[in-house]
Amino acid sequence: MYGGAYIAICVLMGISAGVVGKIKGSSFFLWFLIGAVFPIIGTIIALLFRWEKYELRRQCDECGNVVKLHDQVCMRCGADLDWPEEAIAPASQPATRPG
Repeated sequence: MYGGAYIAICVLMGISAGVVGKIKGSSFFLWFLIGAVFPIIGTIIALLFRWEKYELRRQCDECGNVVKLHDQVCMRCGADLDWPEEAIAPASQPATRPG
């Protein structure tokens, strides 16, 4: 009887973590699994996780593909990427107030 309630709570927490992860630009399925395995903690971690769409980017020297700054290998050509001198700000970066 109590096992069914626990499974329902795990599924609901998985859905909540998945939705938060998807809003932040990550995989729904990955965050669903994290939220279902760690019911309350998974949702809290999803809330504290970084926003993927606001991450800095860099350009591959080999093929010119733009990848996230924390990527070590270009997803298009497979070249190893060194730490760049300049980072590219994402187009969807939120506006900040000066001062």
